[in-house]
Amino acid sequence: MKHLVISCAMSMEKQKHYIAMLLTQAIFAGMALFSKAAISQGMNPYVFVTYRQAFAIIALAPLAAFFERKSDVPLSYNIMLKIFLMSLLSTLSLDLYYFSIHYTTATFAAASTNLIPAITFFMAVILRVEALAIKKSHGMAKLLGSSIGVTGALVFALVKGPQLNFMKGNTRGTHSSNLNYSLKEEWLKGSLVMVLANFTWSLWLILQVRIVKQYPAKLRLATLYCLFSWIQSSICAMVMERNISAWKLKWDINLFSVAYCGYIVTGLTYWIQLWTVEKKGPVFVSMFTPLSLIITAIVSAFLWKETLYVGSVCGGILLVGGLYLVLWGKNREAEREINQ
Repeated sequence: MKHLVISCAMSMEKQKHYIAMLLTQAIFAGMALFSKAAISQGMNPYVFVTYRQAFAIIALAPLAAFFERKSDVPLSYNIMLKIFLMSLLSTLSLDLYYFSIHYTTATFAAASTNLIPAITFFMAVILRVEALAIKKSHGMAKLLGSSIGVTGALVFALVKGPQLNFMKGNTRGTHSSNLNYSLKEEWLKGSLVMVLANFTWSLWLILQVRIVKQYPAKLRLATLYCLFSWIQSSICAMVMERNISAWKLKWDINLFSVAYCGYIVTGLTYWIQLWTVEKKGPVFVSMFTPLSLIITAIVSAFLWKETLYVGSVCGGILLVGGLYLVLWGKNREAEREINQ
């Protein structure tokens, strides 16, 4: 019995990075669903980001004070400036994301973020954060897996085919569930802004590597990110939204959404991603992004009766296939580094 417990503990230790990323993507799926619901009911996206970061500070600050109270990590002006500039990237990415989600759907928002793995991979190679050994099996697997993942995301978002009417009752499609979605001009604007949000988020992931090495107190780092981001987003929101009534929160989906995105998404996943980036690198983190799409699509189909198409299923299969191919390449690369 004792050996079984030890064996299980060792197995969990090896799989903890994967478990952390699976949990993160499930949380991100909830973010797409709840934030879409709040913004569809009229909440200003810039105000949403401001409240989200405020809730995140409330969640993270006590944790940082308690768990890292004995951590003696100096915070120089140089590092603080870097954290402030990095916060600008995350604030910009969040503002762009919530602006664009008004013109699209939760499922499309989750689908479009699957461009992040490919963007992160190629940017990491260019910046020499990630190695690409194209002549070796693991390098080819990472490159091929990234390409398959992008293809899957595009198929999911653009290819429809026959409907899968396995749900009874109202099966309104994604296009009919959102009036803005039917307007081509607004759809184009939303999709382009979403792509730009993905670019800024990929850059944020890549630059984490150096910041975490210079300031390894992850909870404090995440708290500082949220603090600076809250200041930046507050200024942006006050410029973009002058109506005082837009800032009022009631006991409704708006309050629940910002609390969820602040406490759970920002507060918890910021720390999880910082920890995983340090251990496994930015590409490993980004490669789990496709899972949030699958979760979002399934939940949307059951709760909101959004129609699934054959193209969506095929795209999801390609996304998962690309994910596991890249993970295989990452594991092979790690094994070779250990054996050398």
